Amino acid sequence: MNNSKGLQPLQNSLSGLPQWVSERILHQVSQLTSYEPMIGIMGKTGAGKSSLCNALFAGEVSPVSDVAACTREPLRFRFQVGGRFMTLVDLPGVGESGARDTEYAALYREQLPRLDLVLWLIKADDRALSVDEHFYHKVIGEAYRHKVLFVISQSDKAEPTSRGERLSTEQKQNMSRKICLLHELFQPVHPVCAVSVRLQWGLRVMAERMIRSLPREASSPVAVQLSAPLRTDAVNKKARDDFGETVGTLLDTVSSMPLIPPPVRTIIQTVRDTVVSVARTVWSFFF
Repeated sequence: MNNSKGLQPLQNSLSGLPQWVSERILHQVSQLTSYEPMIGIMGKTGAGKSSLCNALFAGEVSPVSDVAACTREPLRFRFQVGGRFMTLVDLPGVGESGARDTEYAALYREQLPRLDLVLWLIKADDRALSVDEHFYHKVIGEAYRHKVLFVISQSDKAEPTSRGERLSTEQKQNMSRKICLLHELFQPVHPVCAVSVRLQWGLRVMAERMIRSLPREASSPVAVQLSAPLRTDAVNKKARDDFGETVGTLLDTVSSMPLIPPPVRTIIQTVRDTVVSVARTVWSFFF
């Protein structure tokens, strides 16, 4: 991370503006580059949450809070790569206890506004999905559907099971059917992913979809946390473009402030595209 090398070209692209305006924009860009995403991960017992997180993310992990299990508070883990952080919130899976599900509904309603994305794991061999479906429509609802990415985990356990080193054609066909079923049941905003951590199958596609599903300000800081093989060109391009667009939105916000004199507003609008282009170019200095 080399912020000063990245900020200098941005500063140059803002040189036509009054100092207080360019300083305000650069300060907000600095805040943007230190954004700490929060991702929730949920799934029934045995869905493979830990192994998926270990396969996806490279950072060193430390528990944020040592919460006793009986409090039903979600466990939080902080991932660190260099000087960057991301928080993972381990949410309880639904459908294992009716009494708990009511309690969990309140917990989810409290957590959802704070989360950038929820990875909802469903085991490849799990057929009891009516409670999941009910919970999704009643608790997640329209307001937060865009925050959920469904992931079919343990695809190597799909029928017909074998301990082979790759998915059979039949298993892949069954996974395609399962993906179609989940699209019918949940009508998700984002395409359903299918993965097998044991076989290292589907992880790249999932990483790319995850980056595409995140809000713009979160995609770059999450991309940094991905393990090296998953930081594909597509992941980096999406993160870089998102960063440029977010910087553009910052300029739009400053431009629309009542304090900004009309001539300065005109300059901001004139340099906007150049600043966005520079932001994309210097992205790698920040991330």
